[in-house]
Amino acid sequence: MRWFVGLLSSALSLAAAQPALADGAAYPSPLPNEPIPAVTALPKVWPKSWVLINDFNFNAIIDGRVVVVDTASANQPLKGIVRDAQFGNMLLSTKRGEILTAETFYTRLNHGDRTDAITFWSMADLKPKGEVVLPGGKRQQSVTYPQLFQFTNDEKWALIANFTPAQSVSVVDLDARKVLGEIDLPGCSQIYPTGARGFSSFCADGSLFSVALDETGKAVSSATIKAVQDIDHQALFSTPAWVGKTAWFVSQRGLIQGFDFSGTLAKVIPGPFSVGTAEGGAPEWRPGGWQVINADAAGRLYILMNPAGREGSHKDGGTEVWVFDPVKKVRLARIPLKAQSIAVAVTREDVPHLVLSRADGVIDIYDAASGAFVRTLGATVAFNPIVITPVQ
Repeated sequence: MRWFVGLLSSALSLAAAQPALADGAAYPSPLPNEPIPAVTALPKVWPKSWVLINDFNFNAIIDGRVVVVDTASANQPLKGIVRDAQFGNMLLSTKRGEILTAETFYTRLNHGDRTDAITFWSMADLKPKGEVVLPGGKRQQSVTYPQLFQFTNDEKWALIANFTPAQSVSVVDLDARKVLGEIDLPGCSQIYPTGARGFSSFCADGSLFSVALDETGKAVSSATIKAVQDIDHQALFSTPAWVGKTAWFVSQRGLIQGFDFSGTLAKVIPGPFSVGTAEGGAPEWRPGGWQVINADAAGRLYILMNPAGREGSHKDGGTEVWVFDPVKKVRLARIPLKAQSIAVAVTREDVPHLVLSRADGVIDIYDAASGAFVRTLGATVAFNPIVITPVQ
């Protein structure tokens, strides 16, 4: 008790020693009580400066999420959060007014009975509005790849990758809220929507497999194009830059290859070209990062590049963004970055911006035309921002 009396005495003496307010001055009025909950409505049409970011949340993977971010706001960039649990994937459909997440849950949080599901979230208020439970406990769980969960059939269906380790793709009717069927995919992975109803996948032998679906979701035809990539020397990053129905890929050593997915079967675009650095040079520039390549509305490609290229550097991130015209096969610009970044995306604004995710969780914004640094959002919106999806 003696120590408490001494502490109280010291506190009173300290308070008495504080200077008084100037004559006539008054203490400021207390802040009004903030209502709880405090909810701000989202706009009916989301601005083109907004992006959705998959937060893998490495420290608590069972608590993954998707964050809605306004890249034009330096003070309040975070607009909302939806859950995307346990190695989740995400799709955005402005046509449907929905965010879709592919998730996995356990009855005891991290063990117990497993449930895989597609959850539908309203873009108006980010509240869940329904789900489809996926049978078999087989949804592929891996660090976020966009090509594990894709639309087809004019966004009426979703395609979702399975791995047990047997590989397959489930076809889900989003309007009827039911699974239509499952397509076996031995030795192939990733989903690239192809034609009106169908998809293609890369296979372990370097080939590309395409399958067309009928109105019930069953496979009606398929074809394989052999040797579309050199797995040993020019393996392609699996996430491409989409320009309409054309997907542009870059390899781990800097080869740019396009594929036309507009028809029933995929087609290889002739004439792959290099980003233009000699292998073994000093420095040896190679693509690096997780979401390595993206495209703007005009079809220009933006690629994260790393000057310390070597075997295994493909996930290290890049210190520059190189801009290419894939039709003319020329480099248009080099944009130096403030810090090494692992993901790049381009907004669909009238004046587009580059959105860069850094390994430390910081989001930086650059002018896509000039390359000038615009602002940083800091590490305020996500713990592990790994995939960026612009609002279109």
